[in-house]
Amino acid sequence: MEFDSLSRFESTPDANFGKGPFALLIAEDRVELGSTLDHLHALGFRAIFLVAPPDLQVPEPPTISKAAVHIIRAPSRRPGVTEDAVNALSAKVPGEWIHYCYNGEYLFYPFCEDSTVGELVTWVTEERREAVLTYVIDLYAGDLTAHPNAVDLDSALLDSSGYYADVRRGGFNSDEVMERQLNFYGGLRWRFEEHVTGPKRKIDRIALFKAKPGVSLRADHTLTDEEMNTYACPWHHSLTAAMCSFRVAKALRTNPGSRHDISDFRWHKSVQFHWSSMQLMELGLMEPGQWF
Repeated sequence: MEFDSLSRFESTPDANFGKGPFALLIAEDRVELGSTLDHLHALGFRAIFLVAPPDLQVPEPPTISKAAVHIIRAPSRRPGVTEDAVNALSAKVPGEWIHYCYNGEYLFYPFCEDSTVGELVTWVTEERREAVLTYVIDLYAGDLTAHPNAVDLDSALLDSSGYYADVRRGGFNSDEVMERQLNFYGGLRWRFEEHVTGPKRKIDRIALFKAKPGVSLRADHTLTDEEMNTYACPWHHSLTAAMCSFRVAKALRTNPGSRHDISDFRWHKSVQFHWSSMQLMELGLMEPGQWF
């Protein structure tokens, strides 16, 4: 199914998209769009909603996939398009789980090699949780001469340390400390912070959540239901996930204000990414909680 605009998707009488979980992929360009779609198919999402500009050619889905791909034509780089698209889908599928990402981003959760995303959200629901906190872990090419846009799946690197958390407060100039919420930082946004505006330096995102009436996504990648922004429930540790992403590296290498200042992303804490959930857990970049 294809919609010629986001407003057309919103105004179309409710279609039966079936049961989730659903993925919403925002295609800012064609870089690794095919591999991102393949990754979402492999995780077992029942349907994928792809937000893409009218002139962007969409790769054919794998022939083995049973997931439907619904295309929403919209200017994917417009400010606010992420919130608009996520909230529009959320309103269409109340009670279903939604994951959102951009091209060149890959969702990992504990033991994802052996468990579908459907099995994951079933277990999270049984734990009386309605959202999964996700850390955006920057990936980058080791050789920027060979890969000038910093994207290289075969030899991707990530930072093995340099991540930290800070207290999250209720609002501007507020002294209220938000219960079980923290702002997380690290990766390229931390090491090259002079090229990243303050609001965009956080690496936490509620990238997988259950759609609920009246709950919407905000510009800072948090939800309007504060309990859904917490890193754990009151009684035990909760599962967290990782979004392994080339997005920041690509932006730093293509934006005119930063590309001439960066000749190499490597440092002494760079390690090869093995595309493994176990590696991410061993590095402390996500938490299995009571999962398995």
